[in-house]
Order: sequence, then structure tokens, then C-alpha cells
Amino acid sequence: MPPAVTLRAIVGFRIVTANLDRLIAFYRAIGFSVGARELIAAEEMQLLGLAGAGERQALSMGESRLDLDCFAEPGCPYPPDANAADLIFQHLALVTDNVRSALRRAAIAGATPISRDGPIELPQSAGGVTAVKFRDPDGHPLEFLQFPAGSNPTWPGRGMMGIDHSAISVSNIADSHRFYVDHALSEAKTSLNYGPTQVALDGLDDVKVDVVPMNPPTMPPHVELLGYRTPVGRPHAPLAANDLAATRIVWRAGTEALLRDPDGHLHQLMRSGRSPAGSSSPL
Repeated sequence: MPPAVTLRAIVGFRIVTANLDRLIAFYRAIGFSVGARELIAAEEMQLLGLAGAGERQALSMGESRLDLDCFAEPGCPYPPDANAADLIFQHLALVTDNVRSALRRAAIAGATPISRDGPIELPQSAGGVTAVKFRDPDGHPLEFLQFPAGSNPTWPGRGMMGIDHSAISVSNIADSHRFYVDHALSEAKTSLNYGPTQVALDGLDDVKVDVVPMNPPTMPPHVELLGYRTPVGRPHAPLAANDLAATRIVWRAGTEALLRDPDGHLHQLMRSGRSPAGSSSPL
């Protein structure tokens, strides 16, 4: 078997929407800048296994890149009953210096809550951050993170700063860990999160979850594996790339490919020196 492709760095994220203008308005309201809109190239549509046409809106927050993809042939909506433990779950964690102000803006723009009691200050064993989880108008999960002042030199700025990580729920920590290590990521400090703060953050009862950060050679952002001991996450049918839950992590790699991890989360691999939008501009 040939060696796994090295995933060198996350260059962006792509989420799918059925209503591009509505989602542009939402992400602008929570602090993203709006860039160019363009058609998705036929070669990329073929890579994604999709027919017809697609349109992409580029967004940015600091150095972080987020693309909104809308396809002429729509896929499945985001499952309305999905929760944080289900294996379809994947959130983007956005760093801010004022999580309560950020949440107010998101709520006005159409966010719906996941967390039960607003922002939660987690114990030091879980990082000591203040966090809150919610959904955008299409159902995609998001998280605002506020690090204690001076505790994280990666994020020294003010306001909305960027995307720290993407967290994915997995069925088997060991299998997922092996997959990401095989693709050149390394494990950082892990934690077992439970108790009233985690219950409130996830909006679930009796939560006990292993959190395993996996760092690419160049970061931020990174990937976090969420292995829920309780409640047990429900599996899902394989996602098509035009399904609203089919968030893609875009990687700088030595090839063009669409990769699935053991639980079906999607990774789009791009050759070094190409932008997430598929142009020839350098990253």
C-alpha cells in the first residue's frame, strides 16, 4: 500500500448552502469580509462527484478563509435533529476577544443556539476558555472561543480574529487518530471533558467526551477529534459533496483529491501553491 498523502496545512474550509445570499449576510454580520464570487471549475465539480454547475463565495476573517458553495443540483438539508455527539457533527471554532458581544451579533443575524445557557467558562482541565456553540441559518454548527487574556500567543488580536480549529465527532478515537497521524498530523494535549459546563456547552445530558487535538505541520488552524463516551453519537449515511452537512476541510497537499476520514468527514486536497478557490494565486 502506498504511503498516505502528507496534509501540510489547512488553507481553508468550504461549507454548502442552498441560499448563498442569506448565508453571505450571516457571515458578514459575524465578522467575515466578503471577497470574490465565482463559478466552480468543471474539473473540481468532477472531483466532487457532482453534475451541473456550482457557485462559490469567498469569505475571510484575518488569515482564515471560508468558502460558501452553492450547487445547481441541491443535496440534502442539514438534519434538523442532529446533535453535537452525532457523527455528522463538525463545527468551526471562531476566536474572539468578546464572546458575548459576538453571540449577540450572531443571534440578530439568525443564529440558533446549541449551548443551553449562553457562553460557558470551561474549567482549566478543558482549556479555561469561554465558549458557546450555535448554528448558522442553514444548520451548520459554529463555536465562538474567547481565550483568557494573554494565554494563547497564536491569537493576540482584538475583535473577531479567525478560525482556530474544526472539531469533528468520531466513533472511534483510536481509528481516527491513526488516520490523521498517517497523514502527518500530530497529537497535542488531550482532555476528558464532562460535568455541568460541558453539558451546558453541548446542549446534551450526561456528556463525557474525549477531546484530541491533531495538529498539522503548519498551523493554525488544526483539527479536534471529539469522541463522545456518552451520549453515543449516531452514524449517518455517506454524505454527497452537495449535502449541506458536507463541510470540507481544504488542505495544502501534493495532489488534487477528495478524501474521507473513517467517519466520512470530507477533506479536499490541493497542490501546493494553489489557492482554495482553485486559481493560480499563491497561498
